[in-house]
Amino acid sequence: MLRRLYDWTMAKASHRHAERWLAGVSFVESSFFPIPPHPLLGLMCLAEPKKAVRFAAITTLASVLGGVFGYLIGYFLYDLVGEPMLAALGLAESFPKVRCYFQAHGELAVLLGAMTPLPFKLLTIMAGFMEMNFLTFVISALVGRGVIFMTVGVLFRLFGAPIKAIIDKHLGKVTALFGVLLVGGFAVLSLVGGSAKETQETCAPSELAAPA
Repeated sequence: MLRRLYDWTMAKASHRHAERWLAGVSFVESSFFPIPPHPLLGLMCLAEPKKAVRFAAITTLASVLGGVFGYLIGYFLYDLVGEPMLAALGLAESFPKVRCYFQAHGELAVLLGAMTPLPFKLLTIMAGFMEMNFLTFVISALVGRGVIFMTVGVLFRLFGAPIKAIIDKHLGKVTALFGVLLVGGFAVLSLVGGSAKETQETCAPSELAAPA
């Protein structure tokens, strides 16, 4: 099933309305669709490097708008819609730990999480469920999603198709570096130092288990 969804998504790269499909996939992936927009964005940038920044901007904005939808699900409809949807996507077991990290780091959880392979839909629904400040959520999501998608767009625009192999190998490192620069040295030190260690211990599965 997942493979068929992936093949169907990738086929949209050559569609005459590819930009609309890119926006649509980016929107729904932020709340409930299992296939991320990254492969579709990469194929479209590979086909038309001169439009790569445009494609990346479309992906970023649509992803954030979809994130707002996910936020609203978490805020208003978690029990009715959010919880069953996360269970269907196989993300329910991750929810308690992500909730713990949200409690510890707030907007940084969205900002940094938006730049990692962690399913963005889990973050958006969690942000709504935790009643995170809406404006803070939107700004964090915009910066986080913008970093990862615009990095791809700019690299394709500057270097064209040959950059694909480098992106495939090093994108995670590049976006992680941008993340460090964005949140600032002090905040990063607090996360990777004692604060991060305390959070890791607090959010360990044994600490999250329901009392007997």
